[in-house]
Order: sequence, then C-alpha cells, then structure tokens
Amino acid sequence: MRGENVTKVSAFILLGFPTAPWLQYVLFLLFLLTYLFVLVENLAIILTVQTSSSLHRPMYYFLGIMSSLEIWYVSDIIPKMLGGFLPVSYTHLDVYKSMTQLYFFSSLVCTECVLLASMAYDRYVAICHPLRYQVIMTWGLCVQLVVFSFVSGFSISAIKVYFISSATFCGSNVLNHFFCDISPILKLACTDFSTAELVDFILAFIILVFPLVATVLSYGHISMAVLRIPSATGRWKAFSTCASHLTVVTIFYTALLFMYVRPQAIDSRSSNKLISAVYTVLTPIINPLIYCLRNKEFKAALKKALGLGQSS
Repeated sequence: MRGENVTKVSAFILLGFPTAPWLQYVLFLLFLLTYLFVLVENLAIILTVQTSSSLHRPMYYFLGIMSSLEIWYVSDIIPKMLGGFLPVSYTHLDVYKSMTQLYFFSSLVCTECVLLASMAYDRYVAICHPLRYQVIMTWGLCVQLVVFSFVSGFSISAIKVYFISSATFCGSNVLNHFFCDISPILKLACTDFSTAELVDFILAFIILVFPLVATVLSYGHISMAVLRIPSATGRWKAFSTCASHLTVVTIFYTALLFMYVRPQAIDSRSSNKLISAVYTVLTPIINPLIYCLRNKEFKAALKKALGLGQSS
C-alpha cells in the first residue's frame, strides 16, 4: 500500500467448486457421503484397536492415532466445504475463523508428517532388530513419539500462522479454494508478505523434509535387511508388513511436496484445488483401506469386534 486509503478485508469468501446448480447438489451429496464414510471407517479402526487385546502393539497404537488425525482434519475442512454447495452461493469466514481453520489444518498435517516418520521407525526396529523390538519400542517411547509429533506440528504451525496473520488483507476477499490454505490467503495480502512467505517455506521444509529423510533412511535399512533374507517367502513376508505404510507415505508426500515446498505463493488454479482434495478428502478415505484391507490380523479383530468371528 502506498499510503492510499484502503479498506481492510474483514472476511474471506471461499469460492469452492463453482459449477452448475444441479451439480452443486451432486457434489454436496458426494462430499457428505465421503465425510460420513471417513468418520465411520476411522472410528472403526480406533474402536477395534482399543477393544482388541491382540492389537495392543505399537504399530496399531500409531494407526489409531493416525485415524484420530484423519477424523480431526476432515472435520476441520469438509463441513465448511459442504456449506458452499448449499443455495447460499459462497462460504464466508471472518479473518479470525479463517486463521483458526488454517492453524488446525496445518497443525494436523504437520503432526501427521512426524507421525509417519515414527511409524517408519517402528517398522525399522521390527524388521532390522526383531529380537530387541519389545525392549526398544516400549509404550513409553511410543507415547513420547506421539507427543513429539503433536508438539512439533502444533508449535511450528503456530509460528507459521502468526506471520501469515500479521499481513494486511485488502481489495479482493475471494479465496479461489474450498478451505483456507496458505498460498491462496497470501495471494490476497496487499502488504509485503515476503517475510511470512520465507518463514512458511523454511518451516514447511523442516517439518516435511526432515521426517521424510528419516522415513527414507528407515526404509533404506529395511530394504537392506529384507534383501539379506535367504528365502523369497521370508522377504515377501517382511516387506508386506511395511508395504501399506510405504504406500501411504508415497501418496501423502507426493501431494504435499508438490503443493508446499516452493518459495513462491502457488497460483490458485483448479488443478491445485484438485491436488488439495487428494490429501484433504481422498487420503483419509484410502489410508484406512490401505492399512487394513490387506492386514489379516486387523480384519480378524474387526470381525470379532463386529460379532462376525463366530462363523469363521
């Protein structure tokens, strides 16, 4: 701003997915069913892990925490998105609520990054040090890893959102997105936001890349240990215990690294909204399916929890 009288933005309008009116109702129903499905499948995982003594192990403990994160951050995004499909054309959020949504979403994503690295470490210990697994992966260590994941995720996001919220927003208040994400918000800043952008980039790099490096190192050691197993059956059995986690990590980081590890604000195009939909909507759906459908132990525990185990 060059000293001229400019009206500051007090609320943002989420553009969402502007389409024909009849398609808005189709999308509303689609995302509503998706949201309910995410809630049901992740709640099923949490309850099954809690009630099945055979699943009271670190791998499933982390899986239960992961499911809690999935529920929390789809609940941060989808309900407000659904409002945008209703006859009231656009979803309004005041700046405070926008920053609150951004904070919780960013915190949960950052927490999941660190938690995925913790799960990779668990698989590393299980495959590379099986005889010492119970000694190393104690419940105390598991709790410490989860607490560290939350503390690092929420504290880093607090710094990011503080610098973003210090920018002045004026002129257009239309966010070409379906939730309050970092880059679309920075696009609307009318003051110099280079400091906020630099802080966001550095912290995003730390919270995304460092856990990714830890995950890659864990799987590097896992790969070498698996290759040393003499039988093909043994190699496949060892690899199958971490294949699900590796698939989830690949999907998660591919989307996030593309979206966030760049020093400039991202152009708010429809393609970026579709990529955002992958990790805000699609990922919470497929993660439980990837983790559980191929896991015979979990499927048996789920059937028992649902009272279907007697027929087997």
